[in-house]
Amino acid sequence: MIRTFIAVELDPNFREQIREIQARFADFPLKLVDPKIVHITLKFLGDVEASKIPSLADALDSMMCEPFEAGIEGVGVFPKPSNPKVLWLGGVGNFKALHDEVEALLEPFKFEKDNREFTAHATLARVKFLNKDQKKAFSAILKDLKDLKLGSMRVNRIMLKKSTLTPEGPIYETMHTVYLD
Repeated sequence: MIRTFIAVELDPNFREQIREIQARFADFPLKLVDPKIVHITLKFLGDVEASKIPSLADALDSMMCEPFEAGIEGVGVFPKPSNPKVLWLGGVGNFKALHDEVEALLEPFKFEKDNREFTAHATLARVKFLNKDQKKAFSAILKDLKDLKLGSMRVNRIMLKKSTLTPEGPIYETMHTVYLD
């Protein structure tokens, strides 16, 4: 079984800015995501039989979504600011249409549908426990960064990725690339 997801990689030019954002939260108990692997997940598939990967790749190859310009902006949290579990960077652009097309193309494979509304985001860190004072300080930094604009990038491909979990963090490998045109 291969732990699999479909993603849009962020432009490597954003890595330094991502490091700077993460540094603003250095005083909090977070598990940071290496800026080199920060991405926007379109669909997490979970464990997939290796024999199904070529069929998934073929299905994704029929993507009709056009390339688009996307803004990388805004820092937020899930599920809510009073109880932060995931620190993220927002993606603005045609990501919802891209996500919806991925969902439609993969329907024959019977993957579980996402039960929450899709929000284009790139996870920067997972938040461990914050006490009351930490939550207040965390929220203040979050408020400062909510309208931050990193810049724009061209979204012209999606990747079918393999995720290997290790104690040092996940290792991602691209198994298939779909170019949008």
